[in-house]
Amino acid sequence: MTFSVEKEDGIKELDIPEQEIFTSVAKEALLFTGCPYECEISLTLTDDVRIRELNKEYRGVDKATDVLSFPMLEFDSPGDFSGVEEDSPDCFDPENGELILGDIVISTDHVLAQALEYGHSVIREYAFLIAHSMLHLQGFDHMEPHESVIMEKAQEDILDRLDIRR
Repeated sequence: MTFSVEKEDGIKELDIPEQEIFTSVAKEALLFTGCPYECEISLTLTDDVRIRELNKEYRGVDKATDVLSFPMLEFDSPGDFSGVEEDSPDCFDPENGELILGDIVISTDHVLAQALEYGHSVIREYAFLIAHSMLHLQGFDHMEPHESVIMEKAQEDILDRLDIRR
């Protein structure tokens, strides 16, 4: 598995083991769905200015957000990897055979502010945003009320398995 973290210059530091937490939450999210592949996922840590630019460019929303997900695959149903090799052979890295699942961008400004606002640790907020985004990369969404219930439960289950609580 390849889980890479890139920190942009000038961001607020989280003072936590970003790579270690990313790896553990990403692996747990893949186990949660039963993903049958070794995966490649990148995480970029940025600030509110840059994430606002990305949010405007890719979603048409001109405001900063906490996390953005850029999935490489489309799923018929969340976490259903059947047919990936046939439908999306170009999503596999030819050098290592890993499934390129997608990219995650997190604003460290939002991580710090939301941890304070919600009264939990920076680790918990960071892990939550990774779990949330990992589910998006695997086809989960929260646009409809029933989808939101499923996704919220999945996020909590992933974090509970890692003993990361509020």
